Amino acid sequence: MALLEIRNITRRFGEFEAVKDVSFSVESGEFFTLLGPSGCGKTTILRMIAGFDLPDAGQILLDGRDLATTPAEKRPIHTVFQSYALFPHLTVGQNVAFPLRMAGINPGEIRRRVRETLAQVHLDELAEHFPHEISGGQKQRVALARGLVNRPRLLLLDEPLGALDLKLREEMQLELIKLQREVGVTFVFVTHAQPEALALSHRIAVMNQGRVEQLDIPARIYSFPHNRFVADFIGNCNLLQVSVLENREGNLRLAVAGLGEILAAAVADAKPGDLGVLALRPEQIRIGAVDSTASAANSFAGKVRDYLYVGDVTTYQVTLDNGYELTSLRANDTAGRARFFELGDRVRVSWPVEAGHYVRD
Repeated sequence: MALLEIRNITRRFGEFEAVKDVSFSVESGEFFTLLGPSGCGKTTILRMIAGFDLPDAGQILLDGRDLATTPAEKRPIHTVFQSYALFPHLTVGQNVAFPLRMAGINPGEIRRRVRETLAQVHLDELAEHFPHEISGGQKQRVALARGLVNRPRLLLLDEPLGALDLKLREEMQLELIKLQREVGVTFVFVTHAQPEALALSHRIAVMNQGRVEQLDIPARIYSFPHNRFVADFIGNCNLLQVSVLENREGNLRLAVAGLGEILAAAVADAKPGDLGVLALRPEQIRIGAVDSTASAANSFAGKVRDYLYVGDVTTYQVTLDNGYELTSLRANDTAGRARFFELGDRVRVSWPVEAGHYVRD
């Protein structure tokens, strides 16, 4: 039996349906992420799990027990917010101890648990510091410690890294993965940041307009999106509007308006005449000199229209000879070279059959 079960929950605010008949389950010890753009319903779901809000329809079960009549303060669940919500007049240790004091735990047990929990998040030397005396990453770890100290069955994290700068976010992502593995608490994580979700999660539910568009492990969501929204929302993606010409012998023969015919990996239910898109990730497209020999099934000549150099990789915008535009990514893996091509350079782009993923419209 799953630790958490969400069964057909719906939440309305007047005429607006923020969450529409959503169902999923979360296993014990899992790092589960609700991912989607602002306003998609992910935080509303988190609030209903926490007990801060109630669904208009459906059930939320923890360990098989319906939480409908259980108030927020009685649920074995804790929420960590983006704002940290630390008490400025209390020390780090006192902030972590606060939920235990509210629960009436005896002082000796509080001291022991606070000491253990601060050690888990590597803050035991800062117990006597106040929030204004520590860094943003340390504040986030204090908020996590406060969420873990009362040993919840479930820890809810609402955009917990959103207030941190990029480098600190990346460091905290590693901390979160390590912490979740060590303490074994089930995490339900809410974010709009796709790289963060892909890096942290065991499974991701991609949400849009109150519904779950796809629920799967990160690698499958990235490589095999179920629809155009997921393909476009997760990472960077070339979306080629296509029609199916033929589906046989493991290949799809597709027509791309303004480009011609291309080959892609077969999809079981695709048939001639079907319309859809081919999702093609920039890192799957090889870019080389125009006179290079391309062994890939799909190969086209063009010129560099623009590029974005970001150190380890360069993203190239290529206008093909027939006017079609594709984005290709190349690793800057040759010593002493900042980039391989300049604006206006003639190039050849190519990709193998298995690189693209066909999605029906």
